[in-house]
Amino acid sequence: MNDNVLVKVENLYRYYDTHCVVQDLNFELRKGEILGFLGPNGAGKTTTMQILSGNLAPSAGQILINGIDILDQPKRAKTCIGYLPEQPPLYADLTVDEYLEYCADLNRVPRNKLLTARKLSKQRCGLKDMGNKLISNLSKGYRQRVGIAQAIIHSPAVVILDEPTVGLDPIQIREIRSLIVELGKEHGVILSTHILPEVQSVCSRVQIIHKGRLVFNDSLTGLAQRMQSTSLLLACRHMPESAVIKALPGVTSMELVDDRHLRVHFSPDNNPAESLAAEVIKRGWGLLELTPEHKSLEQIFVDLTTADETSAPVPIQERVA
Repeated sequence: MNDNVLVKVENLYRYYDTHCVVQDLNFELRKGEILGFLGPNGAGKTTTMQILSGNLAPSAGQILINGIDILDQPKRAKTCIGYLPEQPPLYADLTVDEYLEYCADLNRVPRNKLLTARKLSKQRCGLKDMGNKLISNLSKGYRQRVGIAQAIIHSPAVVILDEPTVGLDPIQIREIRSLIVELGKEHGVILSTHILPEVQSVCSRVQIIHKGRLVFNDSLTGLAQRMQSTSLLLACRHMPESAVIKALPGVTSMELVDDRHLRVHFSPDNNPAESLAAEVIKRGWGLLELTPEHKSLEQIFVDLTTADETSAPVPIQERVA
């Protein structure tokens, strides 16, 4: 296994009785990478997070965490994982220091390194002066910080964050996002979120899961290319002749939007905007508007997660750990 590959998921399935929640997932996470994991409600995101963190057994497939099979050697594999579930596992009657010390013990941090580990996790999460505060007295934003601090106190190779900014105000969201970016420099981070701008602002790669299947997996660069304009909105004083427009180089199809607007689709590598404008002027159609249309991440997400599923899951034999 490549030294930079921290998580390797192969042919992952999870069934609840006969219902397939996760179907044939395959992906990798590398060191220094922040992977945005997206999907609508019920898509299988949380189930996948629970399987990756060792809290739920897969029905089939293999998961390697830092080269260690999580089914064959669960204790070893889990030492390489820090996990923040959607609801942080906090004890409100403890102080921040007491709670982090408890979490360090759970993660088998040696006693002679405990204070250093606690100090470093507090420093990285902006909790330097919060050690003596009761968790019950902290704001939601600071509770999220404590949740992240417990996930990284043992310096794991992989950090899994499930909806870490839900319910926070805009300032708290920006602070947590900055923290995630910092974590991504030293760890591999998997970020499950419903907030699409969050993915674009902090992640280096994006995955979209729909009905248990991976329907999109690309870098931010690849996503940006996919978001490039592949259609033009054209408005003229006089309705253009469709045959003339369809004959232009690069045009793949066109559709009527309303009584004045046409949407002209074209190949990504052959934008006909210049030749289209020239043709409209040449024929005296009266150019009123020629606007490139860009797909947003939201539109890509909607397109991928509203597509019809035609194939049924293949029955498999459950793997026993």
